[in-house]
Amino acid sequence: MSNGNGIAIGQLRSVVLDCPEPRKLAEFYIKLLGAELIEDEEDDWIVIADQEGRRLAFQTAPEYRPPRFPDPEASQQMHFDVLVDDVTSAQERVLALGARLVQQDTDGDFRVFADPVGHIFCLMWLD
Repeated sequence: MSNGNGIAIGQLRSVVLDCPEPRKLAEFYIKLLGAELIEDEEDDWIVIADQEGRRLAFQTAPEYRPPRFPDPEASQQMHFDVLVDDVTSAQERVLALGARLVQQDTDGDFRVFADPVGHIFCLMWLD
């Protein structure tokens, strides 16, 4: 493995999200990203992957508290940028899955949503 500056220490395997119910949140992201379930042997650890093999894992966090956005006193911790062809259509679909609109960009480049348990993601137009 090389990162262009020498040998990499490792490579990213998964992005892992804490949540109260991993299976429910995995179902949301399966529909959002067109991913498939690849590891579901335990109720407290679920893994999905998209067509390119990028993995998202979901683990139980009994005391989970969602990030607050926008809130200058709290961090959003991380977020996903999701490219879409038609943001209006994509917005309707993610709202139907249980997402909530948090902020609409005034420049029209993206819209910010929270998934069903509060993780932030943006729908962005394809360039």
